[in-house]
Amino acid sequence: MSIKQLLRAATMIAAICWLPVSHAATEVLDQVVAIVDDDVIMASELRERLATVTKSMEARGGEMPPEDTLIRDTLDRLILESIQVQIGYRVGVRISDQQLNSSMERIAAQNNMNLEQFRQALEAEGQSYNRMRENVRRELIIQRVQGGNVNQRVQISDQEVDNFLTTEEGMKYTQPEYRMMQALLAVSPDESATEVASKEEYVDRLLARIQAGEGYDVVLSSASRYPFSGGDLGWRSAEDLPSMFSDIAPTLKRGETGKVRSASGFHLVYMGDVRGGSEIVAQTEASHILIKPSEIMTDNQAKELITDIRRRAINGEDFAELAKQYSEDIGSAQEGGSLGWTMRGQMVPEFDNMMDATAVGEISEPFRTQFGYHIIKVEGRRDEDVTDTARRAKAMEYLHGRKYQEELDAWLRKIRDEAFIDIK
Repeated sequence: MSIKQLLRAATMIAAICWLPVSHAATEVLDQVVAIVDDDVIMASELRERLATVTKSMEARGGEMPPEDTLIRDTLDRLILESIQVQIGYRVGVRISDQQLNSSMERIAAQNNMNLEQFRQALEAEGQSYNRMRENVRRELIIQRVQGGNVNQRVQISDQEVDNFLTTEEGMKYTQPEYRMMQALLAVSPDESATEVASKEEYVDRLLARIQAGEGYDVVLSSASRYPFSGGDLGWRSAEDLPSMFSDIAPTLKRGETGKVRSASGFHLVYMGDVRGGSEIVAQTEASHILIKPSEIMTDNQAKELITDIRRRAINGEDFAELAKQYSEDIGSAQEGGSLGWTMRGQMVPEFDNMMDATAVGEISEPFRTQFGYHIIKVEGRRDEDVTDTARRAKAMEYLHGRKYQEELDAWLRKIRDEAFIDIK
């Protein structure tokens, strides 16, 4: 697959792309432009992808590359996609209609539409909804194939994380970020001390109302004595904040408001959200027993069994021994049903809700989740500082993403070199 071959194909495809429609219909209906292992890429596919790429680049306002470069790069991407989709089919990757529908619904929601509205919008633009579904199916297959082949190549050691956290890049990446709003009551240099004091007193009264429980937006919308300006500062790290706010930001918790004096006047600063800073989470230590309905145990029988196990535990039998004997949760049964310390969100909502409602030392009533019938014994509760854990997790995610891209590029070169590719 030489550059000469690609350019020859590019020239041929360019001719096909720009033929008048009526002429193209009689001269060339479609044509194979590349054979890729057991697949072929047609001129119509390349034309369609070129149109999509061109439209996207024009929308972004970027500089268009030379035509032959654009055609060559687009054909190259189609070849790589074909190789990956074929790998997916060979290893049994399949995307169900339910999974595909969920993906289409997410795409529609990102465009503030439901699925039917999205379909109508596509058709109004002359695009095929069914073609888009198949393109999304291909993308999902490619994502799974890439993940399965590349993730196993990516290994991040604790030492790599430690080293990254000591670098300037690492410290900047893992520092807290703040979502702040600010409202400025301006003070001009020629105002008298009495006028300035009056403005500050007014700001203090508004701040007192907010700190007493009134909403930040509600209080400011009712402020009519003086005009305020400002707005949402967006997500920013401390070093990216205006210098006048960098000192107060670390002192405010989520939902708190403070006052800042600057050369411009008095600011009411509201902390909308914080991420990456000190993180204290509520954790629960619990054990559970799971009984699953099955072909040999009806739903009622499973419920009766879990109810009887709870009765025996309350009457003094050891919960851990009962879990080892009866629980069908393979991951915890041999540990006496122990789930260790968990925080809300790690379990399904029904489990979280029952765990929260059960007192320490007590055993919950039987309840049902998608997995079957459970009882929970709550062993303890605590507030845990997970700041360092979260910081390391963020660093790990960053390093994984960087190394993943390196490994992905190497893997794509490998599968391309191994594939049979014949550009016509």
